[in-house]
Amino acid sequence: MDDTGERRLAVIIEDDPDIRGLLETVLSQAGFETVSADNGIDGVAAVRQFSPVVTTLDVSLPGIDGFEAAKRIRAFSNTYIVMLTARDEEIDALQGLESGADDYVTKPFRPRELRARIEAMLRRPRHPNGDATTTGPVPTTGPAMTPVWTARADGAVPAAAAPAPARALAQQPTPSPAPSAPLPAADRAPESSEEGWLEHNGLRVNAEMRIAEVDGVELELTRSEFDLVAALMDSRRRVRSKADLALRLRGEDYVTTYYVNDADKRAVEVHMANLRRKLGDNIASPRFIETVRGVGYRLAALS
Repeated sequence: MDDTGERRLAVIIEDDPDIRGLLETVLSQAGFETVSADNGIDGVAAVRQFSPVVTTLDVSLPGIDGFEAAKRIRAFSNTYIVMLTARDEEIDALQGLESGADDYVTKPFRPRELRARIEAMLRRPRHPNGDATTTGPVPTTGPAMTPVWTARADGAVPAAAAPAPARALAQQPTPSPAPSAPLPAADRAPESSEEGWLEHNGLRVNAEMRIAEVDGVELELTRSEFDLVAALMDSRRRVRSKADLALRLRGEDYVTTYYVNDADKRAVEVHMANLRRKLGDNIASPRFIETVRGVGYRLAALS
């Protein structure tokens, strides 16, 4: 249970029994009940059945690999996905993010780091319609899954057939930037066309509603993509470094003791490339987001 009394449930998709046991211990200590699966197909079925808040997903799985499992999960669920990858295979992390994962942890991982990353994700708001409907048959292909539940504080064991209720984290309003001296037209802040909305060159973002539109058409953005565009809109034309944006994706607004490595920065690049594609932005002549070589990103000049 969390502080609001809601049940916190996690699905663990991992074929290595030792790592699976470690994940169960770490998540149980963090206040989660756990359901475990040792292959991708059963793992997808468990996510559909139990609607977890968090799902940990190994890359190398029997049946279907972690990338395919992430794509299938993301088609119907907004669970937070943490991909587990081999330390020397950075490409796994990038592919995992492109498949719909929210974060990744390299193996062997430090339990305290995994727990910190999960808690940081839980502080990030979810889209109002983010908890996808989980009705429909549960796939039966592959070996049968035996759910493994951790003991609850009251000693009760939940019924495996009863899906967990959809959960949504509280929306946290984004504070308005402090007023500043007038800027040149090219450096002007996004305009506030309506309450809660920021607009820049036809791009409109509402941080509280988690909605982004281009020329009146709503965009289908992942949480990470939305967090990036919201951060840039909130920063006016100030440059945001890749390290700063990596921390933003973890739910940290300021530099902390968390280490930002090259893989974290590459992850920002992957999310930014996906965001630009959905915006229809031309990197050579950007309308919305421009790259500041060697530093990071900022809004393009007003057109």
